[in-house]
Amino acid sequence: MDGKSAQTKARVLDTALGMFRTKGFAKTTMRAIAAEAGVSLGSAYYYFASKDELVLELYRESVAEQRAAAAVAMDGVNGLADRLKAALHAGVDALTPYHDFGGAFISSALPPRSALSPFGEASREARENAVGLFDDVIDGTKVPHFLRPQLPELLWLAYMGVVLFWVYDTSANQRRTRTLIDGAAPLVAKLVSFSRLPVVKPLVEEALALKAKVQL
Repeated sequence: MDGKSAQTKARVLDTALGMFRTKGFAKTTMRAIAAEAGVSLGSAYYYFASKDELVLELYRESVAEQRAAAAVAMDGVNGLADRLKAALHAGVDALTPYHDFGGAFISSALPPRSALSPFGEASREARENAVGLFDDVIDGTKVPHFLRPQLPELLWLAYMGVVLFWVYDTSANQRRTRTLIDGAAPLVAKLVSFSRLPVVKPLVEEALALKAKVQL
């Protein structure tokens, strides 16, 4: 994609996000997005086949931004708690410009067959990249061998919970979400550490087996 095409694609995406925030996702049409962006309807559809693809592109971009920022923040940082905290804050940082749109996205992504579902096939690439971030988080930390393969996805699921909390966080600059991250990361690290204890390990293994049975 040449520079002009990339600029046009970015303009369509930025225009769509602005309209989603002001008019709502359901009421914003591709025709209106094209008109507001100053491009033909055909051009808008050339870059994005639907409104869902616009949101999925935002998801992909925010995950890539989060992973890049987290890599910088975690450089030289040891310990699961501090590395997890850096990654979660990086995620909120990447999403912050879209906080006003968060509620509309959640309402559109909740239906089981929605293309916007973070658990759906359409979002697989971004989801795998996001899970990969949490693989980076635990890289080099002390994690029990039996838990290591499943932990990145479990941390990503926990992050999805943080995002949901963030969407509904009306405190200034989403201060409560930041407080949640600062408090939850050390707790998660302690739980991971405790999972190797003989009295705890069987319970964790049972929980992991149950997760495997109900895996989407």
